[in-house]
Amino acid sequence: MNEKILVVEDERQISDAIAYALRREGYRVEVVDHGAAAIPKMLEFRPDAVILDVMLPGMDGYDILKKFPDRGSTGVIMLTAKEDIVHKVLGLELGADDYMTKPFDMRELLARLKSLLRRMQAAAEKREPEEIDLGGVRLHVGRRSVVAGDIPLELTPKEYDLLALLAVNPGRVYTREQLLDSVWGMDYIGGTRTVDIHVQRVRKKLGAEFSDLIQTVHGVGYKAAGGRSDQQHKNKI
Repeated sequence: MNEKILVVEDERQISDAIAYALRREGYRVEVVDHGAAAIPKMLEFRPDAVILDVMLPGMDGYDILKKFPDRGSTGVIMLTAKEDIVHKVLGLELGADDYMTKPFDMRELLARLKSLLRRMQAAAEKREPEEIDLGGVRLHVGRRSVVAGDIPLELTPKEYDLLALLAVNPGRVYTREQLLDSVWGMDYIGGTRTVDIHVQRVRKKLGAEFSDLIQTVHGVGYKAAGGRSDQQHKNKI
């Protein structure tokens, strides 16, 4: 186990405990305690996952997510003392993969981190076509990148996984529960509204010309349009 984990937490007692637990599990760990230091450290360390506190000096966790340098291959678990569902949804909308409220059980944090890393590894190892083209939207599977027309898209890991799953099987209808299970995993507790939020975000990033690529099947779930003609039917959440 050589995965690299960056801990961004300003409370020394918490960051020391997390770092100790992670190192005992065999992870390579770096810690920063100031929000403004997070992005430079990410560029230097290139972590596989980030455990990110929300309330930080200099730059809060939400602003760090907005400036995230490598959305395609780095998972994020957010930590916060805030229990308001609005803050949880905001973190997910900005690209977090999971969310834990302080105080938390260290065993649960480790379990969620392992689950996140397994899902990311499984997604990277799936044998899929090197490139998928759906009427002008091209997914480069090996690089986990997406181009809509001539515009590269900045997708979070979960946004990419969601779009890729639908794109590999255009026309196939997935229920929200199936998407939640396949993309987030059985142990994810966020609920099916998480799927709707991510679909909305992917559509927005695809832009007006390609937003119809993901179609709503009312009362069931979602599917990827089979081609440009199929995209003329605009179904929104």
